[in-house]
Amino acid sequence: MIAVKHNLYIMNAKDIVVLNEKETRAGFGDGILEVARENKDVVVLTADLAGSFKLGPLMKELPTQFIEVGIAEANMIGIAAGLTIGGKIPYTTTFAGFSTGRVYDQIRQSVAYSDKNVKICASHAGLTLGEDGATHQILEDIGLMKMLPGMTVIVPCDYNQTKAATKAIANYQGPVYLRFGRPKWPNFTKEDGSDFIIGKAQILAEGNDVTIIACGHLVWKAIEAAKQLEEQGVSVEVINLHTIKPLDEDAIIKSLQKTGCVVTAEEHNIIGGMGDVVAQVAAKNCPVPQEFIGTKDTFGESGTPNQLLTKYGLDAVNIVEEAKKVIARKHK
Repeated sequence: MIAVKHNLYIMNAKDIVVLNEKETRAGFGDGILEVARENKDVVVLTADLAGSFKLGPLMKELPTQFIEVGIAEANMIGIAAGLTIGGKIPYTTTFAGFSTGRVYDQIRQSVAYSDKNVKICASHAGLTLGEDGATHQILEDIGLMKMLPGMTVIVPCDYNQTKAATKAIANYQGPVYLRFGRPKWPNFTKEDGSDFIIGKAQILAEGNDVTIIACGHLVWKAIEAAKQLEEQGVSVEVINLHTIKPLDEDAIIKSLQKTGCVVTAEEHNIIGGMGDVVAQVAAKNCPVPQEFIGTKDTFGESGTPNQLLTKYGLDAVNIVEEAKKVIARKHK
């Protein structure tokens, strides 16, 4: 049975079941249509990627709340910043690589420094972009965005949570970076989104031997790993750290004090990513052994999403291995 505590799941990993498989980007498309219906100040801008963001229904139903900028990402950020002056809530949409690396100066100066209420929504993030290859598979964007003062960074784990986050940020004041992906992925969080709270880590499973903290697509890989470890008698705590900033430090500290070791898992470079954030919290409050799952200072390449996750060590098998390693370090 699933128990509920503060609107967050508390259970064993084996009890978490897949409802279906859906693209996280489709969660954005469905969520933005609902929030735009409810709030006429919401305006969606895209850089020639309406199809990739599932914006067809919004374009048809709410054409006055949609702006096609064309392949002009820097202009899109500038337009979005300007729209906020008139009280609009702009959502910008393009691939994660173009949402961050290509327009970092515009985001820094016109959005973050100016504290504009712009929602930067980025699809096709990480290795799971797949066959499009290294030029499109940005693995540095979480680091780029979390270093900007005042920028909120959210990396939801599935369709339901992406939909919930898309809706929640409309009422959240200040610049936001919302990161999600391309492929169909296991969908397992609450359909109504009640288990998503900005800035509040989601405890998916309680355990005593090791903590696994993950974000985005790797939350499901962490769950798969936890199920395997539980079958081997290892008690695993799984945390979905969907909000990288502002960070739920209390949840991290409480878990690390209980288990005494941690594995972090992210579809991102381990340099500057979510794992670094967890390491900083641990170093200041409760130093424990930590292992990092993520890309190791490298670019990606072409391949299917699962092929690439396996090649770069971002799958359940590797999480299990790192969990065993970090538990052994704890007992030295």
